[in-house]
Formats: sequence, C-alpha cells, structure tokens
Amino acid sequence: MQTVLIVIHLMIVLALVGVVLIQRSEGGGLGIGGGSGFMSARGTANALTRTTAILATLFFITSLALGILTRYESRPTDILDRIPATQQGSGNGILDSLGGAPAGQAPASGAAAPAAGNGAAAPAAPAPVDPTAVPTGQ
Repeated sequence: MQTVLIVIHLMIVLALVGVVLIQRSEGGGLGIGGGSGFMSARGTANALTRTTAILATLFFITSLALGILTRYESRPTDILDRIPATQQGSGNGILDSLGGAPAGQAPASGAAAPAAGNGAAAPAAPAPVDPTAVPTGQ
C-alpha cells in the first residue's frame, strides 16, 4: 500500500513541477518572463491555475496519507531499535575492536618510558577510568 502511494505521490510531484514551469510568468521576478508564447490566452491560464490547484491538493493529501501510514507502521523505524539486546551495553563497540591498551595500563611493547631530562620527574600515570562515571571536563 505504501509503495503504491509513494509512486502516485511521485507522479503528482512531477506533474506539479511540469505545470508550474509551463505557466506564464507575471513579470515581477528578475525582470524576465512575459513575451508572447502559446500560454498567452486567458483560458489556458485559468486551466493551468485549476490544474495547479488540483495537483497541489492531491500532493497535500498524499503527503498526509504517507505520514499517517508511516506513523502506524508495525516495523521499527529507529535504527537503535534494530540493534539486538545482547549487544547493547556490552562494551564491544567499534573502538574496542581496534585493540590497543585500555586506559591506565602500560603499552604492550614492554618498553620503558624515557626518563625526563633536567631533573624533572616523569608525569604520573593517569588513574583508571570508571566506565560508569560521568565526565566532568577535567
């Protein structure tokens, strides 16, 4: 049903764009338009105006119908709803799969950090990070 409505909606959109582009300009915007073309007759302008109004009304109705159908759709539409419950909160995200040493542990290479020169002490290792803690910006 929704696919059929989308196809009808797209056909209405294309027809509406075509009818609007065919209409004669009133000559106000950018100083272009006017002239004598096949749209100079008053009856044709009234028919195009009515056609535009009908297509605009159909566009509005199909847009509302698509919105209503989407609202009451039974399938999940949120990408977060598609993640299995076993993966949520397990800590196995993309960054965990990259490897590397977790915070607070020494690098895996076993090399000692170079000593700081000029009698300055080497900085202390950072404290272990609590994964449930709230960041404070410090």
